[in-house]
Amino acid sequence: MAPDPWFSTYDSTCQIAQEIAEKIQQRNQYERRGEKSSKLTVAIRALLHNLKEKIALLKDLLLRAVSTHQITQLEGDRRQNLLDDLVTRERLLLASFKNEGTEPDLIRSSLLKEEAKRGAPSPWLFEEPEETRGLGFDELRQQQQKIIQEQDAGLDALSSIISRQKQMGQEIGNELDEQNEIIDDLANLVENTDEKLRTETRRVSLVDRKSTSCGMIMVILLLLVAIVVIAVWPTN
Repeated sequence: MAPDPWFSTYDSTCQIAQEIAEKIQQRNQYERRGEKSSKLTVAIRALLHNLKEKIALLKDLLLRAVSTHQITQLEGDRRQNLLDDLVTRERLLLASFKNEGTEPDLIRSSLLKEEAKRGAPSPWLFEEPEETRGLGFDELRQQQQKIIQEQDAGLDALSSIISRQKQMGQEIGNELDEQNEIIDDLANLVENTDEKLRTETRRVSLVDRKSTSCGMIMVILLLLVAIVVIAVWPTN
């Protein structure tokens, strides 16, 4: 498996920082003895510039790896802590170069200790979950891609469910609209039927009144005929 370019750059950056500390210490020794150290000063300045560029490259590589999900968030935090240590070293080395800060021998000692620590298990790895512990860079990237694919599949399934629910809601809404139209038609039919019933009731009442009047007239006519017959009927 190919080495991780970030750690390769980190190793070379640490070596540059260590070299700067050694040269600063050497320059200070020359100055104490009254010897010229202009060449060392030029070399230190060039190394400091190179160190700054290396740290900027490490920041760019880390940002790219995190944004493209090439490493886990836990691994990104671990690398960020290593990068912060390098930035602190750069600041101390620059201050020592300007004779404003920590003595270079102390800086060099701290650098050697940090290099020795890299051979031991990193304390940040103790919190790493079991499923990623011991995996290489490519394996971690494959696992992350698998997790992202599973998340995408879950989102697709959720989107499909939401689409079905939306379609069901639209169908229910259409069915309710049809039912409302049927109810409106029935209400209109009942209203028309009620109006017809009222009209027929009025007609029946009118016919009934007319029938009653005709009956009374017939009775009166029959009584008149009876009276006339009795009046003209001869008697002995």
